[in-house]
Amino acid sequence: MDYEKYIGVIEDFPKKGISFKDISPLLADGEALHQAVDDMSDIVDEWKPDLIIGPEARGFVFGVPIAYKLNVGFAMARKKGKLPGEVISKDYTLEYNQTTIELKKGAIKKGTRVVLVDDLLATGGTLQAVKELVEENGGKVVGALTFIELDVLKNARELTGVPFKAILCL
Repeated sequence: MDYEKYIGVIEDFPKKGISFKDISPLLADGEALHQAVDDMSDIVDEWKPDLIIGPEARGFVFGVPIAYKLNVGFAMARKKGKLPGEVISKDYTLEYNQTTIELKKGAIKKGTRVVLVDDLLATGGTLQAVKELVEENGGKVVGALTFIELDVLKNARELTGVPFKAILCL
């Protein structure tokens, strides 16, 4: 499928100089969304995960249906203060700010095979932070997948030791 025609581009969002890649047109088209989830699920299945982790919020959009399709669990990686109860956290830098990502304490059991799923890889900071949280808590990240990789940034290599794939390179 020619996924590129389902990606909008919004210049200077969320701040001047950023060329935001909008997945809303893809999500609004049932056939394209179905195919995207199927294609992403096929890739994730190769890594045989026990758990999918998706960062807030667009990682949820792809991560949950992939977890459902593969009959594995899903854990949310959320912004600071958005998860109830005890959490584990990691500070990291994005292309335009610094932030903190959190997971529920106990979401990662020792030896859990985890695949990270998100909509887009830009700087790699979010996935790297989640990867570190998983490893610090005894899990093993066996793969990372995004729908879009920003080819001009070439940041997948920052996910040291983790196989990375993207459906679409822009």
